[in-house]
Amino acid sequence: MTEPDDTYTGHVSAAGPAGVRELPALTIRKLEVGGFGNNAYLLTSRATGAQLLIDAAAEPDRLLDLVAAGGQGLETVVTTHSHHDHVGALAEVVAATGARTVAGADDADALPVPVDVRLQHGDTVTAGDVTLDVVHLRGHTPGSVALAYRDPAGHTHLFTGDSLFPGGVGNTKNPGQSFESLIEDVTTRVFDVYDDDTWFYPGHGDDSTLGAERPHLDEWRARGW
Repeated sequence: MTEPDDTYTGHVSAAGPAGVRELPALTIRKLEVGGFGNNAYLLTSRATGAQLLIDAAAEPDRLLDLVAAGGQGLETVVTTHSHHDHVGALAEVVAATGARTVAGADDADALPVPVDVRLQHGDTVTAGDVTLDVVHLRGHTPGSVALAYRDPAGHTHLFTGDSLFPGGVGNTKNPGQSFESLIEDVTTRVFDVYDDDTWFYPGHGDDSTLGAERPHLDEWRARGW
């Protein structure tokens, strides 16, 4: 199994440089943008150069610089969910790059741009030769999605938006949200499917692994958040 890069920690900071993780077939760049500490992720196929951005959250100029650091052009922007802090730079990035827009079907109408591809659970999204599995996680928003890259030379890499963080699931305290739905989907569609080596990349803050979080599932369920 390919070990995690020694130089990649999963921690980035406001106005700081991107964290870069080199996998055999994929380069992952993580950048913190905006006033809410949002993470944006640029995925670049090492074989084809195709690029996909997860959450054009804020600071379009910095995101476009991130795209340029990865290579030439941006094919796709995937939005994990429709909350304003995850879409603040979406219109500008799409206008500058011509990238197709992709989001969960139940959140698509709330985005500030037309959505080209509406995702359902079990769909896939591609970036060149790299395939990401779509995991629909209901509760934080109706159409929240996570994206799973099953590295053939290593472990799974999971981009979870605001549905899963180190220490718990995402916020479900506002009208229309549901902790019961989210903890059920995170349990059955994430922890029951992917193993402990799975490294996950949240919409805010540092990364973690499912193995580090799995022992706390019952605690999260009991506390209700």
